[in-house]
Amino acid sequence: MECLHSEDNRRKCTCTYEPCPRKGFCCQCIAYHRQMGELPGCLFPPAVERTYDRSVARFVQAMARR
Repeated sequence: MECLHSEDNRRKCTCTYEPCPRKGFCCQCIAYHRQMGELPGCLFPPAVERTYDRSVARFVQAMARR
């Protein structure tokens, strides 16, 4: 499957890590974070996303507070 870049994807991306080369390439982002044992920033609430802690444990903790 080809991972297509989209300006629409880039505009909707909630990741605050600006030098990221995967912005707009959602499938590359997901594959990268999966390989690192993490989740992509777009799945986290904004305050948690800004900590750059992409761990599954942090995601579970953030979602438990909702």
